Amino acid sequence: AQVVESGGGLVQAGGSLRLSCAASETIFGINQFNWYRQAPGKQRELVAGISSGGSTKYADSVKGRFTISSDNAKKEVYLQMNSLKPEDTAIYYCNIVLIGYGYWGQGTQVTVSS
Repeated sequence: AQVVESGGGLVQAGGSLRLSCAASETIFGINQFNWYRQAPGKQRELVAGISSGGSTKYADSVKGRFTISSDNAKKEVYLQMNSLKPEDTAIYYCNIVLIGYGYWGQGTQVTVSS
């Protein structure tokens, strides 16, 4: 697989999880890493993004709770999720953006119980 996510699971509200995403060694010229999520019956939404230069952006719903970081040399991106809420339950997808092209991971399930 070109993009592999890991770190999802079941956690109680208020807990934490750390997602990881690794890009294949064959992928070059990464401009941006993004994390998206899709809850049942809802559209996929951008959760957080980080550019190759380190600029970050977050959805309003996760600001102050989630932190995105990356290791460009390893072609990896991480999403530290703290103070999780039941509404954070979704499949989380890693998205890797190149110039004019992008890759998606298969998704990892995050379930937050109340």
